[in-house]
Amino acid sequence: MRRTLQSITGCLGGCGCAACTRDVTDSISDCLKPRDIQKMDADTHCGQQVLQNNICPAMAHQAVRLYIQDHHVILDSGIVQVTLSKPGGIVTGIRYNGIDNLLEYRNKEDNRGYWDIDWSPPGGNGIFDVIRGTSFRVVVENEEQIELSFLRMWDFSLEGKYIPLNIDKRFILLRGSSGFYSYAIYEHLQEWPEFSLGTTRFTFKLRKEMFRYMAMADNRQRHMPLPEDRSTGRGQPLAYPEAVLLVNPTDSVLSGEVDDKYQYSCENKDLKVHGWLCYGPPVGFWLIIPSDEFRSCGPVKQNLTSHVGPTTLAVFLSNHYAGKDINTYVGPNEPWKKVFGPVFIYLNSAANGNDPLWLWEDAKIQMMSEVQSWPYSFPASEDFQKAEHRGRVSGRLLVRDRYVSNDYISANGAYVGLAPPGDVGSWQTEWKDYQFWTTADEDGYFSIKHIRTSNYNLYAWVPGFIGDYRYDAVVTITSGCDIEMGDLVYEPPRDGPILWEIGIPDRSAAEFYIPDPDPMCINKLLVNHPERYRQYGLWSRYAEMYPNEDLVYTIGVSDYSKDWFFAHVVRKTDSNTYQGTTWQIKFQLGKVEKSGSYKLRVAIASATLAELQIRVNDPQANRPLFTTGLIGRDNAIARHGIHGLYRLYHVNIPGTRLIEGENTIFLKQPRCTSPFQGFMYDYIRLEGPPEGLCSS
Repeated sequence: MRRTLQSITGCLGGCGCAACTRDVTDSISDCLKPRDIQKMDADTHCGQQVLQNNICPAMAHQAVRLYIQDHHVILDSGIVQVTLSKPGGIVTGIRYNGIDNLLEYRNKEDNRGYWDIDWSPPGGNGIFDVIRGTSFRVVVENEEQIELSFLRMWDFSLEGKYIPLNIDKRFILLRGSSGFYSYAIYEHLQEWPEFSLGTTRFTFKLRKEMFRYMAMADNRQRHMPLPEDRSTGRGQPLAYPEAVLLVNPTDSVLSGEVDDKYQYSCENKDLKVHGWLCYGPPVGFWLIIPSDEFRSCGPVKQNLTSHVGPTTLAVFLSNHYAGKDINTYVGPNEPWKKVFGPVFIYLNSAANGNDPLWLWEDAKIQMMSEVQSWPYSFPASEDFQKAEHRGRVSGRLLVRDRYVSNDYISANGAYVGLAPPGDVGSWQTEWKDYQFWTTADEDGYFSIKHIRTSNYNLYAWVPGFIGDYRYDAVVTITSGCDIEMGDLVYEPPRDGPILWEIGIPDRSAAEFYIPDPDPMCINKLLVNHPERYRQYGLWSRYAEMYPNEDLVYTIGVSDYSKDWFFAHVVRKTDSNTYQGTTWQIKFQLGKVEKSGSYKLRVAIASATLAELQIRVNDPQANRPLFTTGLIGRDNAIARHGIHGLYRLYHVNIPGTRLIEGENTIFLKQPRCTSPFQGFMYDYIRLEGPPEGLCSS
């Protein structure tokens, strides 16, 4: 079989015009090496301005081409050329806009663009694995589309060496596309051994001298350090390896700033596009994730994005901000299959002299186009369900809280989703299957489209109300179904009237007091930023504010936005040890029903190897009235996340424990072997004994 190389562009804009093309004919065995393609006509240019999406009218209908070599394959749209190792399926080169390779060519080939996993066998240590295919095949090849498969099959001879999964990595190039798509199919057969999967992702390492400006949101973008700025002599390690103080960076403007990849984490629901741009020539490299359905743990799960390297990640599964509470275990006798992706790697460019930041605006437009096109119609695998085989669910969610109103309350802004059947709230630790989420409108109406066929529970939570909703009956999605759920009613936990409350029930600690960072350890991007809680080292400010005594909050006097520290952390002592801390809530009661029962609701936004002990009016009581025991591995305090996993506790306080006049609730966190142990509270309230309901 022969493939003909025709009209390979050397134009910096990739436009394919006559001034920038040449005809080359050769057999597969003598096909151009990637480095030869990279060198072609890099010094020629037709002078035409690059258009949006980098498509010149002269090449709008140029067919996609595939070149197969002994150890590489090349996908060529006339706009972008993607080189992959064969049969490994590692992205070794991306040629675009006359640039030989956007990826870091100084790295080894398997450290440029790759799918990876971090897994562990039963009782074993974690194993990091860059996924390399062992067989290659062409799935689709025509003028409109090429789809390639790089497959790694598992058998028992590989036990303990590779994760017991068949992994099929796919790459797709479409005609006229300024980028390429990738997805992967993971499959575990029933008879195969067990394992735990901690992380899986798609990673890109870009050329460090070119891509210096990172963008992930309109208000989260900046000029970034070089990787060597983090090395000894230029960077000073801080409390953990990911955080480095830049003391002598190559760009002196960055001196005195902290670099930490966790400062650029983002919730799934907001993480649709991120990446890098090059100032000259103006070129953008963007990773677009058009759907959350294949990502773990729901819409508010936080994941890494881009960071110094320059590195760009598509994280599909991670235990960041959740820890081992995510059930990443696949057991023996458990068949499992999941499709991760497709994601889109989008490339754009602007004419020299134009504002490079336009590339970010264009990337957002492209992201919206990809989201609107989901689910894609072009992936060849039958494991990726197309739109016509999916279903839809709609309805309205209402809230019933008779202490607020006798009328139903519209669940305005509620998060409503379908996830695998489980306990109430189980969606936030679920990763094996797919989840589909939306937000309700101001009247509580919701519509969830493009749901894969399977069995689900419908889950929801409503900002402004504590707790989780679950529709108890299983919702079965069949091909083409359109299910109307009608009116659903959520009754949040409530025993009596609210006597007092602290915070806002929104599963975040963002409304509480966020201190300024140490002025010697700042990230300038985050100064006066809505997410200023992502500054490094804020946990240490507590001991500076409360060097000897702990926080005391007085109901009716204190203001939670000023007087309630965002994290209940330990205190560092002069001897470089840590001690547990006890916070106090003081409140007045004019009358106490001694025979009644009061209810303390404590919603926790994050917990890290901590224990909450609650005592009432007696801080020295041997046994607390309530304890959570040791909970949480969110590590959100260290990783600058204002929340991790949501937990809600209900504490009965007998009336005999309270007095008329001033009362004090003591919140003690005694675990203190690390500076990062503690809680972030979401919301706390005290309810009185049941009484007459609201009549309005």
